[in-house]
Amino acid sequence: MNIDNSKDNDVVLANKLNESVRKIKSEIAKVIIGQDEVIDHLLISLLSRGHCLLVGVPGLAKTLLIKTLSSVIDLKFNRIQFTPDLMPSDITGTEIIEEDPISKKREFRFIKGPIFSNVILADEINRTPPKTQSALLEAMQEHRVTIAGKSYQLDEPFFVLATQNPIEQEGTYPLPEAQLDRFMFNLWLDYPSYKEEIEVVRTTTSQYSADLKKVVNAEELLLFQDLVKKVPVADNVIEWAVKFVSKTRPLNSDSPKFVKDWVRWGGGPRASQYLILAAKAKSVIAGRYTPNIDDVKSVLVPVLRHRIIINFNAEAEGMTTVGVINKILEEVNI
Repeated sequence: MNIDNSKDNDVVLANKLNESVRKIKSEIAKVIIGQDEVIDHLLISLLSRGHCLLVGVPGLAKTLLIKTLSSVIDLKFNRIQFTPDLMPSDITGTEIIEEDPISKKREFRFIKGPIFSNVILADEINRTPPKTQSALLEAMQEHRVTIAGKSYQLDEPFFVLATQNPIEQEGTYPLPEAQLDRFMFNLWLDYPSYKEEIEVVRTTTSQYSADLKKVVNAEELLLFQDLVKKVPVADNVIEWAVKFVSKTRPLNSDSPKFVKDWVRWGGGPRASQYLILAAKAKSVIAGRYTPNIDDVKSVLVPVLRHRIIINFNAEAEGMTTVGVINKILEEVNI
């Protein structure tokens, strides 16, 4: 009886999740023109407890998209503008010496930094040196920060949504591989189409102001995340995801020759985990109760784009990371 009730509750929750996603997209569309696939992947990462890195040249509404998303989900939001002089304590917080006015006793008191929020917009994350970027590592993985040997837990849910200009832009620093691996998705924003750009110019140069409504609160989002985790996955889907990721590793004896020739490092176990989590979220959003291999295929690029490191030979032949992913997909029997 309890099992049946649990299943019924999950069905109701799944329907509520679908309705909430539809409303969130509708609210975002009041501000953001186009970028439908990016928005879909952004919502998948939120439902999967994943962090997201948005990459694109200036002016493609990366920051505006994240701010708009934060406006329609009822969570605490902080924006951190990454600059070359930003220090780790500017992110996590710092201890100060405080004197008790009565006892005159001095003691340290921790002042929380902007990382203590539900949604963190790490704006232009690659404009600060690696030492400061690394201040996010523990927060992104463990959802806590450690200062002077004492750990402080972050509120749940917790997301880091970062924006980045392409590495070849002046005044930027490459993100360490360890930090890149903590991002579930690496999303590249393209220029809008001709019609979309006309609409962008029309709305942004007028007196139009969107009236955004809150759709989901923290408690509901946590329930949605738990539901995604509970989604069952067939063994063959998991096996396909793990086999694909293993084919990206040049030291794997079963990897194709072009991977051995072009790739320095392939995807690790976290890539396989994120492929399955993303497939689960995608299937629930689509109204299905278990993901299939096509769901995994649809998220290969954003999950693996930043986890496959190509070598000079690949660059000399004009091959890209996405090209390697597509070539494995097209030519290798998995």
